[in-house]
Amino acid sequence: MIDLITKVNGAVNGFVWGIPMLVLLVGTGILMTGLTKVFQLSHFGYWMKHTLGSIFTDRHITKHTGAQDHSISQFQSLCTALAATIGTGNIVGVASALLFGGPGAIFWMWIVAFFGMMTNYSENVLGIYFRRKNEKGEWSGGAMYYLRDGLGAKKGMKQVGAVLAVLFSVFCLLASFGIGNMSQINSIAGNMKAAFGIPTLITGIVLMVLAALVIVGGIKRIASVTEKLVPFMAILYIIGALVVCIVHAGQIGAAFVAIFKGAFAMKAVGGGIVGSGIKMAVTWGMKRGVFSNEAGLGSSVMVHSSSNVKEPVRQGMWGIFEVFADTIVVCTMTALVVLTSGLVNLETGEVISSAEGSALVGEAFATAFGKVGPAFIALAILLFAFSTVLGWSHYGTKAFEYLFGSSKTIIYRVIFIVFILFGATMSLDLAWDLSDTFNGLMAIPNLIGVLALSPLVAKITKNYVDRKIKGKNKKPMLSAFPDLEREAEEGLNESD
Repeated sequence: MIDLITKVNGAVNGFVWGIPMLVLLVGTGILMTGLTKVFQLSHFGYWMKHTLGSIFTDRHITKHTGAQDHSISQFQSLCTALAATIGTGNIVGVASALLFGGPGAIFWMWIVAFFGMMTNYSENVLGIYFRRKNEKGEWSGGAMYYLRDGLGAKKGMKQVGAVLAVLFSVFCLLASFGIGNMSQINSIAGNMKAAFGIPTLITGIVLMVLAALVIVGGIKRIASVTEKLVPFMAILYIIGALVVCIVHAGQIGAAFVAIFKGAFAMKAVGGGIVGSGIKMAVTWGMKRGVFSNEAGLGSSVMVHSSSNVKEPVRQGMWGIFEVFADTIVVCTMTALVVLTSGLVNLETGEVISSAEGSALVGEAFATAFGKVGPAFIALAILLFAFSTVLGWSHYGTKAFEYLFGSSKTIIYRVIFIVFILFGATMSLDLAWDLSDTFNGLMAIPNLIGVLALSPLVAKITKNYVDRKIKGKNKKPMLSAFPDLEREAEEGLNESD
């Protein structure tokens, strides 16, 4: 049975992650970059000031909502989104990209991230603009809503929008058990066994109990945990990676040369070919980049839509920062750790070590930290992957809610928690392949929605830039629904 699943999944995976998906993903990012006049660069200082900078200067960004308010703060929405994106992809995924795509894969990971910033931005703008409140008073937003209420509102597209919304929800539901659960838990269990000798079953049971304590409490409890866990784990990992890079500082220049040469399969000084050719570099850079930052999947918009923000563009900027932090910062640090540690021949791009995945990164950390290196990576994967499970549990909950109603979401949460135990003992290869497949399937309806509504994103962005940056007096565009727009406009303040 497993062999059959593997064969079928392999065929679907090959179709989903072929050239058409590359064109769709990167093409959407390029289009949104053009329509927003290269917002991620032209307004770099502005969005950095109103994301990372605002955490330290604007109390409204981090202030918790009241007990009766079911929304979460902008900072909590970012941390929950980063909890879901900063996971095994930042360690195992980067190592796999280097192993199969060569150093050049990192360059294409950057390219996907650069354009992915505006894809993620667009998703979040649409998520806020088309979000609704459910029966419990919670915000519900995501691709399914802008497909149904945005694309579906166009002439002759009502049924198309409705069908795509359901398909997205189904794919998201399935993906939550792959990318958001089993592949993450499998990596934790494997590393705990390798580093500390803990049986995978024991790891699975402990994680299942810990996850249950958080997930059953809903988005506010998940957000309260991730806002503490994510900054701690990200800073800890970056400091560790910086130490390794400083120890091997003399190889940093050569590492970047290998990345750029490998990206275009250029001949190295020694006559060899860096990496595995441009096709492998592009393919693995794209796959692992998307797996890591999830731009184009329409996943993180579901938690961004739970924010107490009023301006769609403000939440869109958090989406830009999310991709920037995940791929440009964390993934790059992992790549430099491996490339500068002597485990990769920078002339040919060949990985010298026999280690794979997290073991390769652990070996690289060991060059600076000794025997503590692999244990450090095991701890990092534990934190990264477990936080991803928490974030994706919310995504799956929202997909389930769209399909079956908010009153039945407890059923999904219980099933999701039980699957944690399965993930601890599952085949790692199958878990990763399933993750890639459902990632791609999620992206298809989502990107159709983003492309169809791209003029609206451009219009909302121009409206915001004119009002907030150029100081023009214009009526804000806050929601597709008059009642919610009036409510948002009444609560609009300087922090938005």
